[in-house]
Amino acid sequence: MTSGGALHNLFIHATTMTNMTYAEVLAHLDALQMHKIKLGLEAMQSFLAKVGRPEQTLSFVHVAGTNGKGSVCAALGEVLGRAGYRVGVYTSPHLSSVRERFRIGNEYISEFAFAKLGSRICRVLAGEQITYFEFTTALCLLWFAESQVDLVVFETGMGGRLDATNVVTPLVSVITSVSMDHEAYLGNTLVKIAGEKAGIIKAGVPVVSGAVSTEAAQIIERVSRAMHAPLFTLRQEFDYMLGPDAIWNWEGGDAFANLNIKNLRSSRASLVQPENDSLAIAVLQLLQKMGFMVSEQHLRAGIAEVKWPGRMEYFEQQYIPEPDRDAGAQKGGKIIRYLLDGAHNPDGVKNLASTLSRKFTYRKLFAVWGSMVDKDLTTTLGVIAPLVDDLIFTRPSGERAATPDQLVAFLDEELQGRARCIDDNRQALLAAQDAAGEDDLIVVGGSLYLLGAVRQLLLGDLV
Repeated sequence: MTSGGALHNLFIHATTMTNMTYAEVLAHLDALQMHKIKLGLEAMQSFLAKVGRPEQTLSFVHVAGTNGKGSVCAALGEVLGRAGYRVGVYTSPHLSSVRERFRIGNEYISEFAFAKLGSRICRVLAGEQITYFEFTTALCLLWFAESQVDLVVFETGMGGRLDATNVVTPLVSVITSVSMDHEAYLGNTLVKIAGEKAGIIKAGVPVVSGAVSTEAAQIIERVSRAMHAPLFTLRQEFDYMLGPDAIWNWEGGDAFANLNIKNLRSSRASLVQPENDSLAIAVLQLLQKMGFMVSEQHLRAGIAEVKWPGRMEYFEQQYIPEPDRDAGAQKGGKIIRYLLDGAHNPDGVKNLASTLSRKFTYRKLFAVWGSMVDKDLTTTLGVIAPLVDDLIFTRPSGERAATPDQLVAFLDEELQGRARCIDDNRQALLAAQDAAGEDDLIVVGGSLYLLGAVRQLLLGDLV
């Protein structure tokens, strides 16, 4: 945590230098973390007015929802990129580097571009305080405008109505599944949360919705009707049908000229992946009417090969215990199977549990698990803990992180016997690796902060 005096010095430094280095911009961003989450559009509107409204030169698909936002963004970016379009994708949070939030095609923003645009933002703000997310949102809009992308796939950070991204009028608005999360900011009922998500709906702009629960669907339908925004809802205007061997079909109704796309394959094992991909396909059909043409070949290949790190990400890797590594051993060891998933709210963890039960086989299930203390730990741990043979609680980074002992307290006495507490993320991972056999599976989840730390240990940085 940066002190108030250090933050003031950073602002002075940022506004008097021509350009900061990449490290200096990162330090400035870190200083902004001391400002708590602040919902509202005033700061973004003020900044954008000072830099010539770059968002007005761009075309957007704006994506909100509780779970699945990033998956839809990744699918859209992959398919449209294969079709030859230059697509900017803005998502959050990142796993290990803030640069992961900004992508054009398969290229992340460079350190040079990040530093140059970050310096410009600081000069324009001239000491005015904004939040971390407002800063990164401003940076992405400047970068995409400067890069003259054909389309921006724009993910909300939290909610929608008062989210910093809600300063654009998109070609299509997307609302993925809506469930309970971030109640302290969005409300403690599904109706309130759906109302916040529906805040991205703009007059006359078509909406693709995967919010099918009755309460959420009614809110989105009501707002869409009031805004005269054409609404295309999963299970009504389009749907998907599962077949054998992870094959599925996309089925459009009258609104999509009864188009059927058969024998699709999603890139990940998640049981909700076809749902998220179905939303992306519906968006692609609407975009075709706006000039973004995509062949069926590009669509199939994109859906089958899209990558979204840390979200139902499965891989196998050789593991050599530390004593053998220290002795210089290069061979031997064992092959360990991993599943990394950012599930951290009740619906996300339920999907993880269902996917584990139906899509994976293993002798024993090991879990390296950490969570934020303000999440619904009773529900999430109640779902995942009974499935796990060896549950290793650890502590993600961040002041909101729950301690391992706090997590254990949410388990009943029988399940507490399966749990152990290791604060250090690396040591927690090593404990699971040492105990797991080649027929076992290690799942890592509960927090994207934890996921980023563990993924970095296993696979290195994304950028």
